[in-house]
Amino acid sequence: MAKRRLRNRKVRYVAIGAALATGGVVITLLPSANAADAKTPDEIMAMCERSAVVNGEKRTVEDFGGSFADGFAADNCDFAETNFETFDGPTEKASIDFPNCEPNATDPAKVSITWSSTAAQGQGTYVSTQQGAAGGLFGFLSGSWSKHKGTLDMTVKSATAGDTEARDVPVGKVLHMEFTPKLQRMTGEWRVRVDAREQTTTLPASPEQNFVAPDVVEGPVVLPAAAGAPGVVDGTSKAVLEDC
Repeated sequence: MAKRRLRNRKVRYVAIGAALATGGVVITLLPSANAADAKTPDEIMAMCERSAVVNGEKRTVEDFGGSFADGFAADNCDFAETNFETFDGPTEKASIDFPNCEPNATDPAKVSITWSSTAAQGQGTYVSTQQGAAGGLFGFLSGSWSKHKGTLDMTVKSATAGDTEARDVPVGKVLHMEFTPKLQRMTGEWRVRVDAREQTTTLPASPEQNFVAPDVVEGPVVLPAAAGAPGVVDGTSKAVLEDC
């Protein structure tokens, strides 16, 4: 039986290419987009930054440093969270060494040990706390981020944990403190939409266009602190003893 020929069939385009080979982000264009409208992740995020509405907040061109003549690059941009998880971050040395290594030492040394550890508040694939004076798009994630228990405003660049503890250092040992922060990861995607346009006397009609850029944002779990004080990083501190 002869094969039927396929006519006038629309095709969805998926920008995979080198992304699969390098472990990069795969960007899927929704059915209303076509090959001529394909965008890179950076281009999609630039459109999001210059959208008329971001996460439900109406904006002006001055919000992204534009002028009236520049206009908006898209009508709407939203971040849709798809997953949230917590996990232990890397353990780091959080204090100086306190040795009890004198040749004639016979008793444990009592020390007051102060330790401190700082964790960057948040980093994403395309957004970070360093993006723009007010956090740029990163600030728009605060609503999604803060709905999870024990989190800090995402425009804050870092958070710290620390304490002062009384410890005994056994003879022949060196003591230091380590801290393992509790981290959190929010996975989602930025969804950019350009509304359909009706034909005018000067411009042709255009269909609605949709673009998606996946993003993964990480930062520390932050515990609430006293009124007026910054939150502190959640995690586990541990005294570590090593031989002299």
